[in-house]
Amino acid sequence: MTRLPASRILGFMRLTSEQIGKIRKIVEDQAGAGAEVRLFGSRLDDNARGGDLDLYVELADEVDEPAMLAARIAAQVSRQMHGRKVDVLLAAPNLKRLPIHDVARREGRLL
Repeated sequence: MTRLPASRILGFMRLTSEQIGKIRKIVEDQAGAGAEVRLFGSRLDDNARGGDLDLYVELADEVDEPAMLAARIAAQVSRQMHGRKVDVLLAAPNLKRLPIHDVARREGRLL
């Protein structure tokens, strides 16, 4: 899937192009170049203020330690976002798929 330039999606997510770039880089470093990251949840509401960052990270390959991977991504993104709370939802072939995965994939914006 083609990613939109940060300048085309900023108005939808209350994130700067620098923040989007940092999130992409962290996910790539931790989960690999093939990982896709989407923002979902309250950050998509332009009328809202504050709020945590909900990230949906989809991988084509199996994940050996999903809890550790999600925690590393969340911690690194949180540091870049000045301590903002970050939730990471992982999707991979070996992980159980729940209804929240479908919502996040359908409603989330690809970074």
